[in-house]
Amino acid sequence: MLIGKKTPIGLDIGSSYLKIAQVNETKGAYELGLFDLIPLPPDIISDGLISDKTSLVEAIKELLRKSGVRGGDAVLGISGHSSVVVKRISMPMMTEDELGVSIKYEAEQYIPFDINDVKMDFQILGPKKDEEGQMDVVLVAVKNNVMDDYIEVATKSGLKPVVIDVDAFALCNMYEVNYDMLDVRRVALVNVGASDINITILGDGAPLFTRDSPMGSSQHTLALEKAFDLSRDDAEKVKKGESLGSLSAEKVETVMRNASDELYAEIYRSFEYFKSSVSDVEIDEIVVSGGAALIKGFADLMAERLRIPVKVADPFRRIAVPEKLDAGLIRQVAPIAAVAVGLALRREGDR
Repeated sequence: MLIGKKTPIGLDIGSSYLKIAQVNETKGAYELGLFDLIPLPPDIISDGLISDKTSLVEAIKELLRKSGVRGGDAVLGISGHSSVVVKRISMPMMTEDELGVSIKYEAEQYIPFDINDVKMDFQILGPKKDEEGQMDVVLVAVKNNVMDDYIEVATKSGLKPVVIDVDAFALCNMYEVNYDMLDVRRVALVNVGASDINITILGDGAPLFTRDSPMGSSQHTLALEKAFDLSRDDAEKVKKGESLGSLSAEKVETVMRNASDELYAEIYRSFEYFKSSVSDVEIDEIVVSGGAALIKGFADLMAERLRIPVKVADPFRRIAVPEKLDAGLIRQVAPIAAVAVGLALRREGDR
C-alpha cells in the first residue's frame, strides 16, 4: 500500500506500543483505511524522549511491513512534560501576521526552556469573552532536539513527516469527529498510556487546558511484579486479566486498585490545578483512552474515585471500520487507537 499525500498515516509512538492509522474522508464521512500496532521493547521511549533511535527505526519498519505500507506522508505525535509546553494565553487583539512577529518575545514568560531551543506554533482562538480588546491564543513549544529526533526516526523508517502534532491535540481531533462538541460543557480527555498521562480539558469548543504527567499504567505492572515476584511479561499478562498459576484473584484486584488509585490521584491533581489556575467550572465528563482503559473496572473505579461520569473513548464511533480490516479485533483495542486516529485525521496545511 502506497499512502498518498492526501491520506497520511498517523504514527503514534507510545512507550509500550507503536500504532499507525489511516482515515479516509469522502463528503464528510470517514472510513478507516488502516490500523495496526506492535509492542515496543521497554525503555525505547520514556516521557516522550527517544533513548534508542536505532531500535525505534527498526520497530517502525517492522510495523510498516506488517501493515503493507510502503512509505508515504505521516503525521507524528509528540508528548512529554519535560519537552512539550501547551498554554492557553491571553493577548491584545492583533492579526495572525502581527502575532507571528511578536510571539517569540511574548512566549518567553510562558516557556520554561531557552526560547532559542524550541520550535513554536500558535493558534488564535478568537476574542476573549470577558475582556474587551483581548484574544485567546493557544501556544505550543517543543524542544528542538526532541522534534528533530522524531523526524529523524520517521524519515529513516521511510516516511515523510508532513505534520508534527501534540498528542493532546490529537485527542481533540478524535473527539471532535466522534462526539458532539457542546460549548457549555467541560469534557476531560484523559489518555493513560504505559508511562504517561495526557490530559486535555475542552470547553467553549476549544482546549482550555492540557497537561502531561510522567506516570501511567506501568504502575500496575510494577505493582504486580513487586507484590507477587513476577517477571515483567507475567505481570503484563495478569494486568490484562489473564489468570496465572495460583495467584489469588482477590489479591490481584487489591494490587490493581491500589495502583489505579495512584493514577487517579495524579489526574485529580491536574484537575485541581485547572480549576485553580484556569477555570473554577466543574468538569462534566471524562473520556478515558489508552491502554489503561482496557483494564477491567478501571473506568468505573475512576468515576467512583473522582466523582465524575467516565466513558471509555471509542475513536471509531463515527468512523466506519470495514470488515476486511478485522473490525472485531480493532474494536476490541479501540481505546488504544485514540491518539493514532486523531493524528490520522490531520492533513498537511491544517491549522
